[in-house]
Amino acid sequence: MTNPRKLVDLQQLCTIISDLRAAGQRVVFTNGCFDIIHPGHILHLQQARQEGDVLVVALNSDESVRELKGLGRPVFSQRERATMLAALEPVDYIIIFDTLRVTKIIEAIQPDIYVKGGDYTLETLAAEEREALQRCGTEIRLLPEIGGFSSTDIINRVRNNSI
Repeated sequence: MTNPRKLVDLQQLCTIISDLRAAGQRVVFTNGCFDIIHPGHILHLQQARQEGDVLVVALNSDESVRELKGLGRPVFSQRERATMLAALEPVDYIIIFDTLRVTKIIEAIQPDIYVKGGDYTLETLAAEEREALQRCGTEIRLLPEIGGFSSTDIINRVRNNSI
């Protein structure tokens, strides 16, 4: 179901990144739950991809989504979410991670650019991740906020039958 070329493990990703760097490519990295993909996600991924040559998306595992969002989440399994992300043109590679933070992936791939949505500030980025990005010399880019879209809000509207 998932595009096998796009879904990779950390060892595969490190090899891919090494080859991309040797070819002079700039690697952009972002992460998230992407539980219910909505227009805000699509715009975020399109904008992130424009920041460099290759976009790597780290996808929270089902377990880490539950830890972050609570019971009843994710709505779609990690495989289903990876399948949806893999179908999107801006996404080049997807890696699923089980932890709450992507620090280990950041340290392993040392992306050129890290992109987060405008609902984040440098102060609200997880300190552990921000410090890892700074140690790697990664540029941190915060995209403009795309208002009106939130997976949690969409889920609540559906539950409350208020769409």
